[in-house]
Amino acid sequence: MSIRNEIHFTINSLSPFDEIEQEHISFTKNWIESGAEIFRTAKPATPDPHLVAYFLLIDSSMNQVLLVDHKKAELWLPAGGHVELNEHPRETVKREILEELGIEADFMTLDPVFLTVTKTVGQIAQHTDVSFWYLLKGNNEMPLQYDQEEFNDVRWFDINSIPYENTDPHMRRFIQKLLSTKQNYLEF
Repeated sequence: MSIRNEIHFTINSLSPFDEIEQEHISFTKNWIESGAEIFRTAKPATPDPHLVAYFLLIDSSMNQVLLVDHKKAELWLPAGGHVELNEHPRETVKREILEELGIEADFMTLDPVFLTVTKTVGQIAQHTDVSFWYLLKGNNEMPLQYDQEEFNDVRWFDINSIPYENTDPHMRRFIQKLLSTKQNYLEF
């Protein structure tokens, strides 16, 4: 199966949380089916849009998530990065977690649990990221060697103290989706 078909299959496995995610899934499926380039081929934003893989480390026992203070975006975001040419987004997560946090990926689920289409902000060329959101097991005491060129800081946030006013515009919906699912990602 081609990587484009694998990614399309991954999208089909998502259960949309709300109308917005359904719209984003439909947009992404149509975009992939159009034959357009889906991988970033030149920094910072070619083509527009392109694929991104986010990953959220979750400490289920403490109801905490790890966010990074991203220098260019000027937001507290999940860690992650651009999907390289012909790379599956899951492989992006494995690569990026080593580069950005110095640890190996421990997936809660191998498939992403959320998909968003978002215009970027901050000190980067404005473009659209099509982002797969993955969940990884974490522990707020685990040693992290974060990329200080890319991040000002990394921090564990209690699920009730996520800085929604200064994060990805879809973060609140993402957390709501986690809390509404039958899987025990967070222990509420």
